[in-house]
Amino acid sequence: MSNHPVQTVGESGSKLKVILAVLAVVAGVVGFYFLSGQSGLVRTSALVAGLVVAVALAWTSTQGREFVGFAKEAVRETKKVVWPTRKEAMQITAIVFAFVLVMAIFLWGIDKLLEVLLYDVILGWKQ
Repeated sequence: MSNHPVQTVGESGSKLKVILAVLAVVAGVVGFYFLSGQSGLVRTSALVAGLVVAVALAWTSTQGREFVGFAKEAVRETKKVVWPTRKEAMQITAIVFAFVLVMAIFLWGIDKLLEVLLYDVILGWKQ
């Protein structure tokens, strides 16, 4: 008996819903610009209507439900993070700035050393 992985096929209607959701967003944006002669309220209503229809369609699709689950899990994980205190954040920032300054001075020194070696010693050019 062999173990072959089984691949399930998602419902094709779900993919169609995602495509329709994208088209609804595009229609809302096109409507916003197409109605440029109308008032701002009418233009904004066209855009918001397209976005609402898109969200409703995406919400009912499999990918939409998976995205909502992913977003909920991401929020749950960020609540578990232990954020540094203000003092710790300032100390870490100071260490980073000090390291950058030391590296800048080091690289400047190496650049000047190579400049002297190349132009003065090897090539014999005086600046």
